[in-house]
Amino acid sequence: MLLRPGADDFRIVGLSVGRVLLGVSAAMVAPAVLGFALGEVNEAWGFVVGASLTGLFGQGLVLLCRTRATLTATHGLVSVAAAWLLAAWFGAVPLLLSGHYGGFLDAYFEAMSGFATIGQTLAQDLDHMARSVNLWRHLMQFMGGQGIIIIALTIFSSVGGAIGSLYLGEGREEKILPSVVSTARFIWKVALTYAVVGIAVLWAALLQAGLGPGLGLYHAFALFMAAFDTGGFAVQSTSVAFYRSVGVEVALWPVMLAGGFSFALHYQLWQGRGRELVANLESRVLAVTAGLVLAMMLSGLIAAGAFADASALLRHALFHVISAHTTTGLATVPGAVYVSAWGVLAPASIVLAMALGGMAGSTAGGIKALRVGLIVKGIRKDLRATLLPDSAVVVETYHLGSQRVLSGRKVTAAGTVLLLWVLLYAAGALLGLVCGYDLETALFDSVAAASSGGLSVGLVRPDMEVALKVVFIAQMLLGRLEFIAVFALLGYLVAILRGRT
Repeated sequence: MLLRPGADDFRIVGLSVGRVLLGVSAAMVAPAVLGFALGEVNEAWGFVVGASLTGLFGQGLVLLCRTRATLTATHGLVSVAAAWLLAAWFGAVPLLLSGHYGGFLDAYFEAMSGFATIGQTLAQDLDHMARSVNLWRHLMQFMGGQGIIIIALTIFSSVGGAIGSLYLGEGREEKILPSVVSTARFIWKVALTYAVVGIAVLWAALLQAGLGPGLGLYHAFALFMAAFDTGGFAVQSTSVAFYRSVGVEVALWPVMLAGGFSFALHYQLWQGRGRELVANLESRVLAVTAGLVLAMMLSGLIAAGAFADASALLRHALFHVISAHTTTGLATVPGAVYVSAWGVLAPASIVLAMALGGMAGSTAGGIKALRVGLIVKGIRKDLRATLLPDSAVVVETYHLGSQRVLSGRKVTAAGTVLLLWVLLYAAGALLGLVCGYDLETALFDSVAAASSGGLSVGLVRPDMEVALKVVFIAQMLLGRLEFIAVFALLGYLVAILRGRT
């Protein structure tokens, strides 16, 4: 029997969501200041309006929902899903006021794409977008990649014991440090450290590519957020191809890879445990799958005759394998080229890489290397059990920070989530077929939306069908939060309507 949520339940959820919205409101100040500084007055006032509305709503929730009641795991999951829906809703306000979107649905699509680190865009005339608006697009990626709940955990550390239940709802596999708040702070520490180094290297590469100091720094900042948080938004419509620079592309490789690595692995490396990079189950799985995808990519490009020069062939193949496998979504060629000149196998390798994704507990999306590794280990265990005598005790282990024993529960959970991912990919592709697109186009962009891969072959555009926009938004949310938080919110809504007191 479903129990209808009571007043305390709503207060707990409202208080948590309100705190997150206050963080989002504070983040809007930066593009507002930049807008006024650069003379982008209309856009700057759009951020003032957005920050004011978000702050008022967030503070209103905090004041109205004050409670001493304990936040449970269910409250945490519901709060996370609700926070992401409302963060994108308010994040869309300055985008809509900028005039670069056809309506609120398009602006909401863009905001959800940003917070969920997808990178698909419905922006019109991106090449002439105000820098303050573009900064907001990239800041949403940064907040979404780190986790907007991490903002709350960091700012409101005094209530970490309660709000810490929100952490796992954002698709985080486990705590890195004993305290969830200390884990949140470590994630920020990693991000800011990489930012200092990554932006400096990218700035130097952009200066070498011909950009001026000020513009180069702006682009370096945006590129870092798009790459490290595997978001994929670009300052220009041609993405990385705009720079026509091998140096910029190579500088992005380690940033994208760092974003695809789990924060748990970063912690191990920061502790000087370099062996973890070799022993870690996810590292091994990624090395194998990336090698297979690269082989597919090269074979497809060679068969299609896409590049006459071997160095160009390897350069573009490597970039797209890294970008797709980490679900970043940056590109060195227009998406239309995938279907017009790259044959069948090369685009298929991109779809496979996006579908698999990066490591669990990273900023990347997709099925995740951990689940692939656990399923393979589970199959191996079953095969050994079949071949060995009935009296044999079969034990399968894997390394993830420490040596662990594989349990049937872990394999079952990984298989269940894998099935959910396949169904999610198929749902968007099926609707694309219904709307009249061919299978390759529909599947490519559906996988990109759900996995946060972000690359597109042209289906995602401002005049895309409304039904597809709505379904892609749902895919973005489900994929970023890895189902359970959204399912909890839906369960809450059903309990409100049909539950008993």
